[in-house]
Parts: sequence; structure tokens; C-alpha cells
Amino acid sequence: MNKEFVQAVHEKKLILLKFHSNEKGIITRTCVPFDFGPSKIYKDGQNRYHFYDLDSPSNNHNLSILPTQIINIEVLSKSFEPSDFVTWSKINWFLKRDWGKYS
Repeated sequence: MNKEFVQAVHEKKLILLKFHSNEKGIITRTCVPFDFGPSKIYKDGQNRYHFYDLDSPSNNHNLSILPTQIINIEVLSKSFEPSDFVTWSKINWFLKRDWGKYS
């Protein structure tokens, strides 16, 4: 697992994500780092990085990226509040963290 990703989760910092999209080529996005583990959407059992894309031109949305798609993760100085992005009631993170009631 990428150490910058883990750092950003623990410090509640936004990240600048550069990755290879199968549909659009190389993309750079500002994201909230959520988790690393299997996806509920993709039923293939592969571990993925899970982000919330904050600056997609179409709309803000979740991203689930395979490790092989990641080009670079940069931890930004700007923090985020989990309460602004965690909207589900049952929280079962794969990556342990101290986000208060959002842990």
C-alpha cells in the first residue's frame, strides 16, 4: 500500500492523484483518500484505492483505482473533514484510522 496514501488518510489530508484511466488516458485529480481494499462495485476481489474525486469536470464522484493504475500520489497541505464526505451509516474501513465517529 502506498505510504503517501496511508499518511493522507491518517492526517485527513487531500491528495493530488495522477492515474491512468482506461477510458481517458492519464488524469490528475484532487481527491479525498477513503480506503484500500476490495470494491463493492467490482466483484473481482482485487484490492483498489478508493477516493472521492473533488474536481472531475462532470461531477464529484467515487473513484476505485487498481494499484497498477496509480502513477503518483502527492499529499497536499489542505485538510478535509470526514463528516463532509462520509454519508453512509455502516462504516467498515479496511485501513484502520482515527476519524472519531467516522472510524
